[in-house]
Amino acid sequence: MKRRIITIDEEKCNGCGLCVDACHEGAIALVKGKARLIRDDYCDGLGDCLPACPTGAISFIEREAAPYDEQAVLENQAKKKIMGCPGAGARVLSPKPNGSFSQPQSSALGQWPCQIQLAPIQAPYYQGAKLLIAADCSAYAYANMHQEFMRGKITLIGCPKLDHVSYGEKLTEIIRMNDIQSVQIVRMEVPCCKGLEEAVKQALVNSGKFLPWHVVTITVDGKIKD
Repeated sequence: MKRRIITIDEEKCNGCGLCVDACHEGAIALVKGKARLIRDDYCDGLGDCLPACPTGAISFIEREAAPYDEQAVLENQAKKKIMGCPGAGARVLSPKPNGSFSQPQSSALGQWPCQIQLAPIQAPYYQGAKLLIAADCSAYAYANMHQEFMRGKITLIGCPKLDHVSYGEKLTEIIRMNDIQSVQIVRMEVPCCKGLEEAVKQALVNSGKFLPWHVVTITVDGKIKD
């Protein structure tokens, strides 16, 4: 049947993922860093995703498309409630100024999500960013993590031992597809953290970019290792 349905201009899409969150029916997904209409029958043609797009990449067209299938959408929504993470939508945060001795220091996290596995491949906050890739444990071991390492950076965290994945491919795409200025790695001294460091190094090589980078190692008793 011929009906109104959305179309996405991949040239304009910056991969921020905001339209994915706005589409309650689940018709849109990020595919290789770009938003894509993955199911015609999930798109109701109402366009809740349009105002969410910061680049104007989404518009309406009329074309032959499968009819909207409300039952299939409801089943998909039920599945997402079980499997999905409702808090994984990309968002920019506004870190507060440094605290003082009389007041607790504020968070320096500049974006959400911060887990490598949940982070989008492309987002506005990557542009011109200094990237911090840190081991999960480092923020707990090193007391001044926010002020000394995170402030002014985009922070991504992970633990290759617990996640049982290689971050190399995703980090390669993040570095390759965005205007990253530098990369800092903060890892723990324990052997399993070597996997995080190696994944970042490989991503830098595979991205084809020559960026300034360095590694800081934190000891288990909370000191910077020489």
